[in-house]
Amino acid sequence: MASTQSFWPVSHRDDDFWVCMACLTEVFYRKVPMPDCPSCHGVSTYEGFTLEAIRDWGTDDLIAKAIAAQDAAVVARPAAEAAAPVEAAD
Repeated sequence: MASTQSFWPVSHRDDDFWVCMACLTEVFYRKVPMPDCPSCHGVSTYEGFTLEAIRDWGTDDLIAKAIAAQDAAVVARPAAEAAAPVEAAD
């Protein structure tokens, strides 16, 4: 039986991407997995970066993961906003 990954949301700030510094192969957009990194199982090993910073030092795979994570969040955000109830103004 496969379990789903849970995440802690990270408040919006300049560093939208969170990279696992233990393995340097996982990146998450505005969230970090709990209880640990899905690849290396490191705990509390995340550092915040901008996409430009990741492009400066990251591998091609890490950069692609960052872009994919950001794109997935952008697609999910409008769907979540559309599902939220809207109250009519008087």
